[in-house]
Amino acid sequence: MSQNTLSAFADNFLGQSGTWYKQTIIAFLIINPVLFAINPFLAGWVLVLEFIFTLAMALKCYPLQPGGLLAIEAVAIGMTSPDSVFHETAANFEVILLLMFMVAGIYFMKSLLLFIFTKILLGIRSKVLLSLLFCLVSAVLSAFLDALTVTAVLIAVSVGFYGVYHRFASGHHGSGGDYDHSDDGNVQDTHSQDLEAFRAFLRSLIMHGAVGTALGGVCTLVGEPQNLVIAEEAGWDFITFFLKMAPVSMPTLVAGLITCGVLEKVKFFGYGSELPESVRKILTDFDKVQSAKRTTREKCELIIQAAGALFLVVALALHVAEVGLIGLAVIIMLTAFNGVIDEHRIGHAFEEALPFTALLVVFFAIVAVIHDQHLFQPITHMLLDLDENLQGPMFFAANGFLSMISDNVFVATVYITEVKDALDAGTITREHFDLLAVAINTGTNLPSVATPNGQAAFLFLLTSALAPLIRLSYGRMVIMAVPYTFVLGIVGFIAVYQMV
Repeated sequence: MSQNTLSAFADNFLGQSGTWYKQTIIAFLIINPVLFAINPFLAGWVLVLEFIFTLAMALKCYPLQPGGLLAIEAVAIGMTSPDSVFHETAANFEVILLLMFMVAGIYFMKSLLLFIFTKILLGIRSKVLLSLLFCLVSAVLSAFLDALTVTAVLIAVSVGFYGVYHRFASGHHGSGGDYDHSDDGNVQDTHSQDLEAFRAFLRSLIMHGAVGTALGGVCTLVGEPQNLVIAEEAGWDFITFFLKMAPVSMPTLVAGLITCGVLEKVKFFGYGSELPESVRKILTDFDKVQSAKRTTREKCELIIQAAGALFLVVALALHVAEVGLIGLAVIIMLTAFNGVIDEHRIGHAFEEALPFTALLVVFFAIVAVIHDQHLFQPITHMLLDLDENLQGPMFFAANGFLSMISDNVFVATVYITEVKDALDAGTITREHFDLLAVAINTGTNLPSVATPNGQAAFLFLLTSALAPLIRLSYGRMVIMAVPYTFVLGIVGFIAVYQMV
């Protein structure tokens, strides 16, 4: 094989992700079989850390390719099996359906969402009040919908705002109005400061909103996928679940909102950036132009989208069907009544979600390794051997830590199953089981905001089209989540301790 051919293979491997990154992934692939032959348990934890590394480098290379190679190797060397991967995937089929159809359904509401949030953004000048509103609305919506759906809304709105500014600032007409920017000069130099400030503004809003989805998602059984698993094992209905979680979820909601306001005041950890006046003017002009040129047909489209949004909220709140199936119904209704009948126009709606859906299946392969290598088992046994008065707070802490590095759905499933087995065996009382169920649910939902891989909604945000636009990297997300992690972790720990 010639030197040129080898060079071409090297260039093709993981594209333009950088030589050092390619070499690191190759080193991972070489080390794993050796470690697995020496110590499978250690090799399992190393694989988890390697996968987290690929997530951290999401802006360098989309995690599907390097993470997928690690998952394929794990199956090939026997760290897990294809059956285990399929089992984990099938167990999370509701989440996959949600991503495939609900996110696409939100795509067909973009005009309505942009219309509503533009009015909110331009109508509220106080950044503190705006941030609190984003956080609170996200929390309320997540309590009755689900965190991924709300995150998809936030992403769609933020991409819409960014697109409006970009079109106007770049001098393109697009859908932004008939403006002439021919005398603007070098756009990149002229608008670089405003662009960076606008990015920082959007980053802070989207992070407040993302944390809001965790604050609301912990409250009800439809907020997060693992809530349904816990509610089923505990035999709780919607109201019972809410009341059981309230002693922890309500204090953390208040603490989270206070943290949101304080961060915007003190301007620490990347928060506090204001909307530049020049950007506000562009968005205001856009809104005026859009309102002036809006046709009767476009007004009808907004009305139909509003009806679709109402159907979505009611259907999800009543849980008339699985979330993904409701999303599919939304797609069908909105496209049918708004005249979107071309296959290619419909196909664009799936471009955002399907790469992440594929990545999530790869993630389930890593979860299968965790399960098959029993990586969490020593921690589970240690916790159940503790004094009963310590078990609740320590379950909260352990579930929070493990959810930061793994999948909170998997962690919750493992621990609630162990606790239910202990209840069935008569090792613990029903009252103590209820306490541990609360600790497991709140532990997997609240401290897990620390990292993007802690929650599917955060991982979806990291790998979305929005993240590179606003320079939201893995590291930046972790830094911006630090104050929320400490506050929610400490308040949640104390609240669980008070329940003992």
